[in-house]
Order: sequence, then C-alpha cells, then structure tokens
Amino acid sequence: MPQTNQRVRALRTGLMDWKRSFPTKDDSGDDDEETASPADKSELQHTLKNLSLKLDDLSTCNDLIAKHGAALQRSLNELDNLRIPSESGEKLKVVNERATLFRITSNAMINACKDFLELAETHSRKWQRALQYEQEQRVHLEETIEQLAKQHNSLERAFRSAPGRPPNPNKSFSEGSLLTSKGEDSEEDEDTEYFDAMEDSTSFITVITQPKEDRKAEGGTGTSSVDWSSDNVLDSASFVSKGSSKVKRRVRIPDKPNYSLNLWSIMKNCIGRELSKIPMPVNFNEPLSMLQRLTEDLEYHHLLDKAVHCANSVEQMCLVAAFSVSSYSTTVHRIAKPFNPMLGETFELDRMEEMGLRSLCEQVSHHPPSAAHYVFSKHGWSLWQEITIASKFRGKYISIMPLGAIHLEFQASGNHYVWRKSTSTVHNIIVGKLWIDQSGDIEIVNHKTNDRCQLKFVPYSYFSKEAPRKVTGVVSDSQGKAHYVLSGSWDEQMECSKIVHSSSSSSSSDGKQKTVYQTLPAKLLWKKYPLPENAENMYYFSELALTLNELEEGVAPTDSRLRPDQRLMEKGRWDEANTEKQRLEEKQRLSRRRRMESCMSGHGQGCTIEEEKESDGYMPLWFEKRLDPLTGETACIYKGGYWEAKERQDWHMCPNIF
Repeated sequence: MPQTNQRVRALRTGLMDWKRSFPTKDDSGDDDEETASPADKSELQHTLKNLSLKLDDLSTCNDLIAKHGAALQRSLNELDNLRIPSESGEKLKVVNERATLFRITSNAMINACKDFLELAETHSRKWQRALQYEQEQRVHLEETIEQLAKQHNSLERAFRSAPGRPPNPNKSFSEGSLLTSKGEDSEEDEDTEYFDAMEDSTSFITVITQPKEDRKAEGGTGTSSVDWSSDNVLDSASFVSKGSSKVKRRVRIPDKPNYSLNLWSIMKNCIGRELSKIPMPVNFNEPLSMLQRLTEDLEYHHLLDKAVHCANSVEQMCLVAAFSVSSYSTTVHRIAKPFNPMLGETFELDRMEEMGLRSLCEQVSHHPPSAAHYVFSKHGWSLWQEITIASKFRGKYISIMPLGAIHLEFQASGNHYVWRKSTSTVHNIIVGKLWIDQSGDIEIVNHKTNDRCQLKFVPYSYFSKEAPRKVTGVVSDSQGKAHYVLSGSWDEQMECSKIVHSSSSSSSSDGKQKTVYQTLPAKLLWKKYPLPENAENMYYFSELALTLNELEEGVAPTDSRLRPDQRLMEKGRWDEANTEKQRLEEKQRLSRRRRMESCMSGHGQGCTIEEEKESDGYMPLWFEKRLDPLTGETACIYKGGYWEAKERQDWHMCPNIF
C-alpha cells in the first residue's frame, strides 16, 4: 500500500514538471502566442488537469480501501475472541468468508492500479519529451517563416534597386516615405484600454423535446403567455421580403484591380503600435469609410422592425440579440481595412422610403478614432452609439477592439437595450491567407425590465470540435430565470429555442457545473442574405454595401461619398488615390497645428494639458458630449439639426475637410 501511494506522488510530481515546461498566459504575457497557440495550451492544460484529478481520486480510493479494510479485519478478530452462541458463530463465519473475498478483490484492484501507475509513469516521460520536441519545432518553424519573410523583403528591395531597372514610384511604396513620417500619425497611444472577455460565461447543454410532450411542463412555469405553437412574431422573424424601391440603386462597382504589395514590408516596423497611426496605402483598404461600415450594421434592420411588435420582453430580447450578431456577418470575407475618416467627416443614410429609417454618423475624434452614430426609424425605435476603435498590430495578427456602448430604445414600450461589440482578430498577417474571427462575450441588458442575454462568440481553433464562428446564448428575465437558448453562427444564421425545463447536471471534469435546458424545437431568427454575383471581385460587398458610396445629391460637403481618395480608389485609380490620401492627411495635420497655435496665442503662456486636449479634439457639429446615466460614461449624442439643414441646403457651418 505505501508503495502505491509513493508511485501516485511520483506521477503527480512528474505531471507538475510536465505542466511547468509549457508557458502559461501568466508566464508569457502578450507573447504567449509566440510559443503555442491558445487552443494548444487550453487542450494541454485541460488534459493535465483531468489527469491530476483522476490521480487524486485514485489515491483517495486507495487510502480508503486500506483504512476500512484494516478496520474490518480488526473488528472480525475481536469478534473471534468473544464467547458467542453456536448460531451466531455460523453467521460470523459467513461474514469472515465475505471479508476474505473483499480483501482478495481489493488486492487484485490495487495490483491493477500498480500496473497502471507503472505504465503511466513510464509513458509520461515519453509524452513530456515528445511534446517538448513538438513545441520547439513549432517555435523554430515560426522563426524560420519570419526570417523568410524578411529575406523576401530584402530580395524585393534589391530587385527594385538593381542597375538597369527603371524605378516606378507610382507602383512601389518605399519604407521611408510611408513609415518614417514624424507627424501626428506616428505617435504611440499608451493610454488605450483593453477589455478581456468574461471568463465565467454560462455553460449549458440543450435537450430538444416535442411540444406535445411538454405542454404540462410549459404551462406549469407560468412565465409566458405566448403559445409557442401559434403564429407569433418570432415565427415570421426571418421571412422578410426586401421589397421594391422607387429609387434605382446600383448593383455593382468597378472590379478590384490586381495590385500586389508585400504586407510585411509595410508593417514589420510597426509591431505594437496603434493601427490607426500607421500611414497605410490604399492597397490595404476597401472603398468605404469606417462611418459607412458602422452604417452597414443596419442591413438587417427588419429584425428591430419586428421586435417593435413583441408584447413579451424576453421574445423581443431574442430579436435584439439576433440583430447584434447579424452586424458581424458582413465581416467574414472583409479583411481589407476601411478608410479612417477625417476629423469632422460625416455619412448619412436617408432611406426612409426603402428601409423606414434615417442614419447619421460623424467622426468626432481622430486620435483615438471615434465615431458617433444615430438612427431613427419610423417603425418606432432609435439606436445610437459612439464607437472608439482600439487596435494593435502584434506581428502575426491584428486585434481590433471597438470600445463604447450601443443603445437601442423602443418608443412604445420604453424598453432600452445596451450592449458592446466583441473583439475582431485578423490572422495570418505575415504568411498565409488572411482570415478574420470574432471572439468574446456580449451581455445585452434591458434597463427597463432588467432582462439579460449572454452571448458567447467562440473563437475558432484548428483543434476544436466546435463549428467555426459559433455563437451561443441564453435569454433570462429579471429573476435570472432562463427563457430562451440562442444558437447559430455570426456569419450565417441564428436560431432560438424556448426553454420548458431546466436542471443542473453533475459537475464536469473541470469542476464547473453545467445547466441542462430542455427546449422546444428551434425557430429561425435571422439568416444572412446571399452575396451579390461577382462579390469576390467587388471586395465581398453586400447589396447594401454596394450602394453606400453611391453619389447622392444634397448630402453635406463632409459626407464620405465626396472623399476624393476613396472615390479614386473605387474607380480603380489607386496611384492617384494614394497621392490624394497623403494630401488629405497633411491637410488634417495642418488644421490641428492651427488649433494648437490658436490655443497658445490666446493664453500667452501656452496650453494646459486639458486645454490642449480640448483644442486638439474636434467640437462635433451634429453631436454633443453628454453623460450617459446608464453606463456612467461620457458619449456623443445627436443634438439635432442635420436633416433640417439638408432640407434647407444650408451647409455654411460645415468645415472644409476635403
């Protein structure tokens, strides 16, 4: 018995040494992905934890068997020494025989455990060496790939500067002209905050049942007056006709030219810097601004139009959650960077007849890039947000973190929903095909009823059994009672299933308890529209995106449609677009310097830090800073006047930014 315990302790020590040989997030900080991917580490840590737990169980059972076996033997020996009647002696003999059988069986089990421990102890060293070797090979491979990328860049430069080869400045971008600019666009922002996703997100299992089987269970809950089998708002949420429009919109744009440019040659010296402060040629852009990308979130506005008619707040939450997920569906193939708007740039979407809404965006800050957005719908809802884009280039990937709260209010019910966007990551920056993923948790809160929806965007992993781009969620009321389970993917569709019964399962191997939800069959909430024909040659734009940069009469002179470099790029004249982009950025820097000089001349002794920030910051034309009572943050809220100015065609107050 002591020998078994000794072997258990030896194997546990070996496992801990094995675990320490692989760096964790705490050991490696931001560089943890340089040694092993999160999926590798997560799977390894999970396996090691399970093995340790099983060894603990085995050791405990071994100790208990030894302890209780010895106690039983002592008790039997004491009974043998007592003077007892012959009838009791027969019974004692039977008990002795059973105890002997138990001892034999226990010894057999202990011997089998010894054999298992010996085998595991032997193979654990082999596993440790094999995994260590694989880790070293992976690191070596990554270093080799990076070195090859650098050598490729050096050869490319040598080829361009070779004697007898005429330079073509219009089609090559030197590192000096793009990367060594000392203007405001090269400053590092050390104050950017980053928010990690919630780690204690709800873990659950769903079991589908038929409506007839659980009519009693459903009626017994007393939580909903809606009959799931009847035709209600959720039944028809996904079947929406786009309708016909009196205004003829364009259905295509010029095909994307086949320009080649080495991304590594542009970004290799920019690792760790704010992405918006890296002077980038338009070759990495798509012919839309960030303001237009924000407006694209409204593509599936019909979900909110349907949600207006929901009498039940938890059903309405399902549609709001589907709308929040649908905004990511346009990003699955869109790995190009949108134009960073000029300070004071605006974008309007006046589709009252076609979509029943009006939308206005304004760039209210340049560093960090921040845009304010307000939408009014004639169907009875309004949406507003101020989104600040925080992004970092980490060498192998780019993280894009939209900071700021999104507000949605339904006028009739007064339901007011607030949520935030998830983190987007662009992978394979150095080598391989670029691809984008969404990750993190989103919590949607109805501040009137305190209903909540927890959405989890599962990050993709080559080693995961989960479907790619998976999204799951649970809708709960103010008492914490779950009513609906949401499932789907952020690039295709979302479904909801009504919960008729819930129960807690036993603790899983990782120590967390999962909830089992018994649900009715799922109903489709939202499905992505198919992409237009030839979309792969038109930046993978959706039908709505193709119309956003279409010229319209009567818009403000600061509208993104009128931005010259973006217009030239859409037409395929990228060389001219790059020249125009540099002119606009220099004009913006000059405007900032003038504001600084005005501040200094007005005070004589220069500006304080607060005054400098105020003079550097843009005083929004159509939005104003207010304290948000729900989030406690200061955000830009629409103050009105834009649509009235458009009706009068009075734009004298607009700055000259183009």
